[in-house]
Amino acid sequence: MADQDMMRQYTAALLPPVHDAFCDFSALPRHCAAWPLAERHSGGGTHDSLRDVQQSLKTAAAHGGWQWPGRPIVFLSDPHADAEGFLRSLAAAGTIQRTGPHPADFELTRFGRQARIVVGGDCLDKGPSNLDMLDALAALFVSSADVHLLAGNHDLRFMLAVQALTGPRSPLTEHLFVRMGRKTVPLLREVWDRFPTAALMRDLPDEAACRARIFPTKKWARSFPNLASAHMSAGAIDKELRRLQAKRGQFDAEVAKAGMTMRMVYASALMCRKLFLAGDGAYAWFYDRMEVIQRSGSLLFVHAGLDDAMCTLLAAGGPDAVNARFRHEARLDPFAFYFGPVANLVRTKYRETDKHLTEGGVRCLHGKGIKMVVQGHVNNHQGQRLLAKRGLLHLEADVTLDRASRRLEGLSGIGMGATLIYPSGDIIGLSADFPQAKHFHPEHSAVGRRPK
Repeated sequence: MADQDMMRQYTAALLPPVHDAFCDFSALPRHCAAWPLAERHSGGGTHDSLRDVQQSLKTAAAHGGWQWPGRPIVFLSDPHADAEGFLRSLAAAGTIQRTGPHPADFELTRFGRQARIVVGGDCLDKGPSNLDMLDALAALFVSSADVHLLAGNHDLRFMLAVQALTGPRSPLTEHLFVRMGRKTVPLLREVWDRFPTAALMRDLPDEAACRARIFPTKKWARSFPNLASAHMSAGAIDKELRRLQAKRGQFDAEVAKAGMTMRMVYASALMCRKLFLAGDGAYAWFYDRMEVIQRSGSLLFVHAGLDDAMCTLLAAGGPDAVNARFRHEARLDPFAFYFGPVANLVRTKYRETDKHLTEGGVRCLHGKGIKMVVQGHVNNHQGQRLLAKRGLLHLEADVTLDRASRRLEGLSGIGMGATLIYPSGDIIGLSADFPQAKHFHPEHSAVGRRPK
């Protein structure tokens, strides 16, 4: 009993105080419990998945002890254009204290000045306000916080879609704008409403011509497979064709719902190119600051996951080599980039159509001291999950922050949560959708003890 009391006192100290007079924190857990790895909501949910976690920890331990960050890391991911969910999560993690209702109305706490904040990608799409989300993120960068921004698949798809629509037309890329479907239309509408986009309409052709430019040509479905075969498997090509067929109707419906014409959509895309991709654009910083991977000791932070090619590059040149390749390739051929190994870091779910991570890749990472991936991309409804994927321990930290996803998936209110990683090796999964903060230490927890 005394040991349990000591553990409760110890873990309680890992929850930073929350300072926020602008929202209700009653749903935020203020007590820790051991991470329930055997449960589906927090682990794999089967005996085999628990065994896989144990085996991953055992294999990683054979390569030496864990190396922990020198100061706390706060990881939050997939805010998806919900500035309020983003700000509440920062406050829930004890990093900011809000001073008003607007996106930039906050100041760092003492803990916020001490911590490293890693934003795990997917800041864009879904809603309710992409520009408010970007304004909140910009304010965080302007503060004295140590902030690192990772690329997400939605962020990159938006960049590549704008490039494809407003640049030279190609059978490989002419479908990318419509492929984004309904999720990006709210951003186009926001840009139309906030910036002098209507002035661009003077130089645009009529509605039919703009529609023809936005949608792929009739011969696209015949020409695309042959050209794409150099970059994608037959299964992935077939999936791409089927996906676009579904997206066409979604895109039309969402444009109508937003009260836009195709001329307005095209003008908004041109304005987005100025705002996001021109060197002096108001949001050029968003892609300029973006990286694809971060490492701290034994931990690797990435939006989605890895494949063998990226494991090899990481082992040879470290995160700098991976990020340099990301920055170089992102501005080249959009299609080859998005379906290549670098962008696989932001979109893989370890499906057959994804680039593969094998035992060899995992051994490569373990040999370099990397024992766990902290990721977003896979959203969960009851806080974070810990499970082994391809033999490598992954912490899924997307806790469904944005209201659009929460409505669609039966969750109420605005999401709130973050993952805290301490120099002591303690990991805390914090989410308003789970009654306790989840506590895990890979070297002290029973499942993570080194074999004798």
